Amino acid sequence: MLWNRTVGKGPNLVLLHGWAFNSEIFHELVSKYQNDYCITVIDLPGHGRSPDIEGSIEDWCKEIIRIIPEKSILLGWSLGGLLSIFIANQMKLKELILVAASPCLVNNDNWDFGISHEVFDQFAHNLKVDSTKALKRFVSLQSKDKSQIQELHNSIQKYPASESALNNGLEIITNCDLRKNYREINIPKKCILGKLDTLVPVKIQHWYSETETEIQVLKSGHLPFLENSFQI
Repeated sequence: MLWNRTVGKGPNLVLLHGWAFNSEIFHELVSKYQNDYCITVIDLPGHGRSPDIEGSIEDWCKEIIRIIPEKSILLGWSLGGLLSIFIANQMKLKELILVAASPCLVNNDNWDFGISHEVFDQFAHNLKVDSTKALKRFVSLQSKDKSQIQELHNSIQKYPASESALNNGLEIITNCDLRKNYREINIPKKCILGKLDTLVPVKIQHWYSETETEIQVLKSGHLPFLENSFQI
């Protein structure tokens, strides 16, 4: 069973974090909304306090689905957004919220709304060399709040992702194209983007606008949920 924690009262809200991080990254978001929602945070396979699960996106999502209550609001950030798209095709949800996320995270010959191969390859290389150092540097570029940055640094250092999880996550990110799956989702969909995001470019809003998706753009980088203006 993947590590998970539930707090608060109200409609079910489930949060899925991104590659190489853990659910502690949602600490401030949980504090902000725990009086409005029953919030469940989950550490992805091999991330945080969860055991490794070898395999594909299907294997990861099968374990995540075991924890998600039916008709939940599912919020996925970055890789968590990609997993959320897959999950939304597998179970009954109330709403899907993507944060700095894309159905196809890396650019290819017919998709230029993702991460360029050069940028992603460098980020992946830095993670493999020293994941804690690379993530700390990445977070430091996303926020100017020193106490917030320190709190995120502490969680990264305390709960590093396993090498296996980093490799499996890398495979999912580079090989999954869920554009068709996303178009088949027929529940309310929302996407919250960062205007300054260098990983999921804000121009992807043009693609989302053709898929019956509510779009919000905040003046942020790849972590829009750290902004005071962020609203679910």
